[in-house]
Amino acid sequence: MRVIVAAIGRLKRGPETELSERYRKRAAQTGRQLGLRDVEIIEIRESRADEAGKRILEESIALANVIPQGAAVVLLEARGENIDSASLAAKLAQWRAAGRPAVVFLIGGPDGLAPSLREKAELRLSFGAATWPHQLVRVMLLEQLYRAATMLTGHPYHRA
Repeated sequence: MRVIVAAIGRLKRGPETELSERYRKRAAQTGRQLGLRDVEIIEIRESRADEAGKRILEESIALANVIPQGAAVVLLEARGENIDSASLAAKLAQWRAAGRPAVVFLIGGPDGLAPSLREKAELRLSFGAATWPHQLVRVMLLEQLYRAATMLTGHPYHRA
């Protein structure tokens, strides 16, 4: 199963990029034991439209275009479900066992995403009620993917 993180915005060089890449590599390496393919990052430029509605539409279309057919879609948003690491690991295992070709995690831009894209999500995931910069959301997501993979392989990284 492919694991894709599709995000509006690009990470610039710096500590967030280094930490993001470290967790991406760890998640990909550990995930291979589970039949997960490399964790792919797809960065989509922010829309330059003047109106928020148009930015939301353009960014949502760009994200929708990278979702493979049959993929499980997870949307990261403040109003999403706040689940624990074990529950995320269980969801990944469930999608893998069901033969899903991919799971796609979508990180929207500052204006949010179109309702049509939100409706495609099988899981709307939140890292709490606080507003987080997209750079940190990506790092936190990749760490959680690594943690989920270690939990599913019985690696001692996760100790609750």
